[in-house]
Amino acid sequence: MKRRHFLSNAALGATTATVLGSCQSQSVEGNGGGSSLPNLRWKMQTSWPKSLDTIFGGAQTVCDRVKAMSGGKFTITPYAAGEIVPGLEVLDAVQQGTVECGHSPSYYYVGKNPALGFGTAMPFGLTAQQQNAWFYHGGGLETMHKLYADFNVINFPAGNTGAQMGGWFKRQVNSVNDLKGLKMRIPGLGGEVMSRLGVNVQVLPGGEVFLALDTGAIDAAEWVGPYDDEKLGLNKAANYYYYPGWWEPGATLDLQINRNAWDQLPQEYQAILQAAAMEANLNMLSQYDAQNRVALQSLLQGGTQLIPYSDEILTAAQTIAFDLYEENASQDATFKEVYESWNKFRQEIIQWNKINELSYTNFVFK
Repeated sequence: MKRRHFLSNAALGATTATVLGSCQSQSVEGNGGGSSLPNLRWKMQTSWPKSLDTIFGGAQTVCDRVKAMSGGKFTITPYAAGEIVPGLEVLDAVQQGTVECGHSPSYYYVGKNPALGFGTAMPFGLTAQQQNAWFYHGGGLETMHKLYADFNVINFPAGNTGAQMGGWFKRQVNSVNDLKGLKMRIPGLGGEVMSRLGVNVQVLPGGEVFLALDTGAIDAAEWVGPYDDEKLGLNKAANYYYYPGWWEPGATLDLQINRNAWDQLPQEYQAILQAAAMEANLNMLSQYDAQNRVALQSLLQGGTQLIPYSDEILTAAQTIAFDLYEENASQDATFKEVYESWNKFRQEIIQWNKINELSYTNFVFK
């Protein structure tokens, strides 16, 4: 039976103290039971190559902080994409218990449930800060827990890339007509929007993007932003760098935990995991912003041509995106429930941010 219940924040730490991997159950005292906490060794499969040190670093942050806060009793080893399973199969590995946890974006799995896209980013959706506000104080995390419950998984935000760039193109795209027939690497619902604009969409893990773009197997590709894109060498495979990444204005990456493994953790370890995930979530966003400011200048000095998407393309993409949301909502009750709650939050926070942030940035960015 599928579990369709929301988990309250208060209930997140209220689980059993059964020791994972042991035949005995142990009683763990709240504040004074540190000496009785079990030694645990977990595996974490990620969707990332280790060469992308910031995005893989989000997974590493979780693992490092769990080890430090548990005094070395609870350790998690992160694995690069392909070391245990491919980067696009992390959720499956966690669901099946192949690994206890994973680090991956939920929108890689919209084929399983299109509403999973809300956990990462939606085209013309929430910025990173707006996304965090929705997760932590707007009911978003409870919503995602409900969706992930169908896969025997519980999740926590554990990284955010910030607003992404709009991808690398081998030739300029000035109009919607220029997009037709292009082969482009772009995942999630952003890929669905591009598909409806006439793009031949492909989904590839990070480690395969450069080769596909360089050899002409694809004509365009998006990844994250200047720092990662330069590391992947995408600037050597294409000259035109478009912005903004309207499909990912604040992409969240999840710590995905097998629900059975989670339920067997002592409450102390559950609290540690939640704290480590939140630290990784906030740290990655800050790190990317700091790194991208430098990397963009490096790309421009190397000959990259920075080009904004035309209003024609942005307007067409936004129209298609919200038509797609309405279409999915009319066909799927779960999507409708999430979309209506998310969109109400989106409209309200946009009104607030127009007053407090937009007015400020419009002035200082002149």
